[in-house]
Amino acid sequence: MTSAGCPAAVDSDDLDAVFAETVRRTGASIGALYLLTSDERLLRLDVLCGAPAEFAEPWARVPMAAPAPVAVAARENRLVWVGSQEEMARSYPRTAAVLPYPLALVAAPVTGVRHWGALLLMWPASRPPYMTGRERGHIASSCLRLARLLEEAVERGKFPSDDGRPRVVPAARPPGSPVMAAADFAERLPGGSCALSLEGRFTYLSSGACELLGCEAGRLLGTLPWQSLRWLDDPTYEDRYRAAVISREPVSFTACRPPDQWLEFHLYPDASGISVRIVPSGAQPQPSPAPSRSTHEGALAGAGRLYQLTHLAAGLTEVVGVQDVIALVADQIMPAFGAQGLVLSTADAGRLRITGYRGYAPHVIERLDGLPLDTDFTPAGQALSSGIPAFFADAEEMRRIYPQAPQVSGKQAWAFLPLIISGRPVGCCVLSYDRPHAFPAEERAVLTSLAGLIAQALDRARLYDTKHELAHGLQQALLPRTLPQIDRLRVAARYLPATRGMDIGGDFYDLIRLDDTAAAAVIGDVQGHNVAAAALMGQVRTGIYAHATLGTPPDQVLARTNRLLADLAPELFTSCLYAHFDFTRRRVCLASAGHPPPLLRLPDRVTRPAVVPPGPLLGIDPDADFPLTEIPLSPGLMLAFYTDGLIETPGVDLDDSIAGLARHLADADDRDLDLLIDDLLRKTGTAGPRTDDVALLVLHDRTGA
Repeated sequence: MTSAGCPAAVDSDDLDAVFAETVRRTGASIGALYLLTSDERLLRLDVLCGAPAEFAEPWARVPMAAPAPVAVAARENRLVWVGSQEEMARSYPRTAAVLPYPLALVAAPVTGVRHWGALLLMWPASRPPYMTGRERGHIASSCLRLARLLEEAVERGKFPSDDGRPRVVPAARPPGSPVMAAADFAERLPGGSCALSLEGRFTYLSSGACELLGCEAGRLLGTLPWQSLRWLDDPTYEDRYRAAVISREPVSFTACRPPDQWLEFHLYPDASGISVRIVPSGAQPQPSPAPSRSTHEGALAGAGRLYQLTHLAAGLTEVVGVQDVIALVADQIMPAFGAQGLVLSTADAGRLRITGYRGYAPHVIERLDGLPLDTDFTPAGQALSSGIPAFFADAEEMRRIYPQAPQVSGKQAWAFLPLIISGRPVGCCVLSYDRPHAFPAEERAVLTSLAGLIAQALDRARLYDTKHELAHGLQQALLPRTLPQIDRLRVAARYLPATRGMDIGGDFYDLIRLDDTAAAAVIGDVQGHNVAAAALMGQVRTGIYAHATLGTPPDQVLARTNRLLADLAPELFTSCLYAHFDFTRRRVCLASAGHPPPLLRLPDRVTRPAVVPPGPLLGIDPDADFPLTEIPLSPGLMLAFYTDGLIETPGVDLDDSIAGLARHLADADDRDLDLLIDDLLRKTGTAGPRTDDVALLVLHDRTGA
């Protein structure tokens, strides 16, 4: 999206106007426009409406792979509707953890000539829990308008930038100054009245409100209550304000103004701000004094910091491999704390091995990689041995203790976070800054907490990667490295592991050269996606190969392999399809053990599933029979063997899926069988994320080629 030669940014006025109009016309209380970054790995919040930018910091950058509505909408190019808080918790638990409010939302892809990102709209829970066709149509047309504006901007040489804070635009025209009559009305009311902007700042206070709050209007206007009134400096109170802004529903709470005056706050929100009524409380709740601490204007604070921590913690619980941990720290934790550099290293054989980094030149990483755990070159070794994080606000502070470190990296501030689990060092996470950066106490506390979560995630990820490498290596060793050359056949095959779980499975295929006049092909699927499935797959493949090379008929190959599995009692079942090619008699003899039927494509491109009566799955009945089916090996005949991962789609009938695969095969160009397989995988939707592994074996008789 961006280009070094075209750094100009998109003109925002027209885009903001269409975006704000969409929010108004849909009646949404909050809107957000996310755009894809140049590497298309992240969605970056570009424009926000109806809430302050600080609210959106946990979601300012959303990975495309994240289980969040806006990412799903952009990734799958479809509208995502969440009608209630219960549905959110059920379908998107991580999002629900950081949006624990009654609301409804929709995420819609912004797509024109290309994919640009997604539009997010939120409503209070009071709206109907469904969308009408008119609403869907309006949102879709608005997304097309946004896409056209972006494309027109690119044609003019204006490219969306990957950097910068999101713009905040008003959904409605700002209200005019209060007239005297309204001011007099507020003054006559008992208690106190005040108004807050959607950013939470005081915009109006009656004299009664000033009296109850114990502060003059001049000192409060334009400030945040939890910053100008220390006794309101508690995340609980900020959360109540946050709930009012997001839910657009009235919210009440009680707070104690020292020493003992209890006040009731009633918040009434709308699209332009929040009206607040303050009255003395008749009850005496148990005191819950606000912590006496200073606030730091530049850092996230209070409830905002807690939500940030919750969001990041939820993300760390979902990462799988080490590279996933690195990506999450780089894409979410670095921006959350304003860092420009990252080095994540693991403790390995007495040294710190760098497993991932951002914002550093390769030669710097080469200098830092492999430092001993007791190094005095940087603070990493001391932080790891002591378990105490080290913070350096500027280069001079670092230079006094570690004189060489600033010269190597050129950074100006650092946070060294030891990653330790139960006293065992796992590694070190270093966040660095291009300019001096103060680390207030609250920020240090949150970074220290995150270090513990990163350590656990990294430890789990290393274990996962080790298990995955072992299992994947086992599986690859059991699958054929290459297929033998058969003079009478053109052959291509493909195996794709599942993209969830262990990324392995029990699918297998093989091609066996029997002699100059015969060959055998086999495909199978062992139940499960783990090491046991991969191991059993190897045993099945070996058993079939041993019986096939003896010239055993297909039905007996399956029967003898079935008895072998029954003796092994693996508690896993296997489907299998075996075919014997007789090039002299020009026939193919097949037997099936509960496997999907192969597809036959004739020279005239007529394609259909072969009728192969299946026997039971292998490993169930040791005395089972497997019927034989014979078909002519006509010149130019093509056969496609596949496993169920290629055809099974939730909610789609299996026969319909097989018929669809047959249509794709009929239309495919057969000049290059590997390209033909690529085409089939793309059209069946299995080239992307998969919940099951896929094996595909295509054989084409050369006689008609």
